[in-house]
Amino acid sequence: MAGNLQLMSRHVAIVTDSTAYLPARTMERHGITAVPLTVVLGDRALEEGTEISTRSLAQALQKRRPVTTSRPSPELFAETYRRVAESGATGIVSLHLSAELSGTYDAAVLAAREAPVPVRVVDTGMIAMALGFCALAAAETAEAGGTVDEAVTAAEKRAAGTSAYFYVDTLDYLRRGGRIGAAQALLGSALAVKPLLQLAGGRIEPLEKVRTASKAIARLEEIAADRAGGAEVDVAVHHLAAPERASALADRLRTRLPGLSELHVSEVGAVIGAHTGPGLLGVVVSAR
Repeated sequence: MAGNLQLMSRHVAIVTDSTAYLPARTMERHGITAVPLTVVLGDRALEEGTEISTRSLAQALQKRRPVTTSRPSPELFAETYRRVAESGATGIVSLHLSAELSGTYDAAVLAAREAPVPVRVVDTGMIAMALGFCALAAAETAEAGGTVDEAVTAAEKRAAGTSAYFYVDTLDYLRRGGRIGAAQALLGSALAVKPLLQLAGGRIEPLEKVRTASKAIARLEEIAADRAGGAEVDVAVHHLAAPERASALADRLRTRLPGLSELHVSEVGAVIGAHTGPGLLGVVVSAR
C-alpha cells in the first residue's frame, strides 16, 4: 500500500482507511497507509480505491442494482499493523471514519490488541476529507518528531475544528443504507425538496431543506463561507458524478474565503457514494 517505504525513518506511523479520500501523492509524501473498506456490488465484494471505480458504482446505482458496504476485517488491520511495524515504526496512530457510520473502528480496535507495537485507534467522528485532514495533522506532527499521544492530540484538535456539509439529489440512498431515518427520507421526497445535510456527532443529520438544486448549492456555499469566516482554513469539495458542479463551487469558494490555505477537489469513493448516490456535492471546512 502507498507510503510504507516512507516509514523507515519515522517512529510514529499513521494508518487511516479508504474513506479519507486523500490524494495518493499526499499519502505517499506523508507515509500514510489506508486500509480499504469493501463495496459489495450484487454478489461481488470489491476493495474501495483499487477494485471499483466511481463510474461503475454510479452506473450500478442508477440501474438500482443492490450496493452495500462493509468494514475491513480485523485480519486486514492486523496484517497492515504488522507490515507498518516491520517498516520501522515503533508506534501507530490509526484514525478512522465515524463509528456511528461503520464498524471499521471496532475492527481496528480488535486488531490493535495483537499488534507488535502500540497502536492508538481513534474514532474521529469524521468522514471523507474531514477524516483526511485529521490524518494529515497527525502525520505532520509525527514527521516533526511528535509522539503517538501528540499525533493523536493533533488529529483530535483538527477534528474539533472541522465541519462537513452535503447536498444530495435524493435521500433515497441514505435511507436504503440505513444512514438516515425513513420518515426523514419520505418527508424529503414528498415535498420534492433538495436536502442539505451535515456531519453532527458522527452522524449524518438533516440541516436544511431547500426548494431547488441551484438554491441548495448556493446555500451550501453560504454555509461553508459562514463557517470559514476569516479564519485560516483548508477546504475540500467532494462530488459523485458531478465534476462541473464541484469545480464551479470550488471556484466560487476560492474568491469568497480570505483565509483559504489549501483547497482539494475530489470525487468521493464507492463507500460514501453508495450511500449518497450520484449528484452528491460536499464541502469540508477545516480550521488550521
